[in-house]
Amino acid sequence: GPFRAQATYTSQLAFSIPQVENGNIIDAETCVKINDSEKTTLTEANNVYSFSAPQAGTAGVLQAVNSTGDVQDIAVGFMSKGQLMPTPALYFNGVGDGSHVSAKFTPVLRAYITSDYQETAIIRGAIDTPAIWTRNLAELAPSTTWNLTRDPATGRYTIAQA
Repeated sequence: GPFRAQATYTSQLAFSIPQVENGNIIDAETCVKINDSEKTTLTEANNVYSFSAPQAGTAGVLQAVNSTGDVQDIAVGFMSKGQLMPTPALYFNGVGDGSHVSAKFTPVLRAYITSDYQETAIIRGAIDTPAIWTRNLAELAPSTTWNLTRDPATGRYTIAQA
């Protein structure tokens, strides 16, 4: 039958320490909002983890340095309006003390149709299904509506602007 889904994109990025349970990210312990070309440092004091205020970094790259004295998992994701913690997009596990993670932000959204993953699952490699839709988010209007349809004869899905 008919259904409706809504996705909201925001360009506000954030680093976090993800809480992982059974291969799924369930929450974050702490986070910091960060912009393109900025860096932050993760520290620990009395079992409390925190990221420093972002500073100027390498052009075109987001960077987080682990200075906790221990191996840490770090994620980078998107902050949505009204949320306290970001939705992870990239997950880096086992980041050594003194090491850093870097991410280049490319605002491209791809849609895949597959039953191989659940919403909070950590994707550890390439998705084995071809994308049915790809758009550069920077080229979209501030608000757009798209229709996802399934052809009952072929079982194929398509996405078209409404």
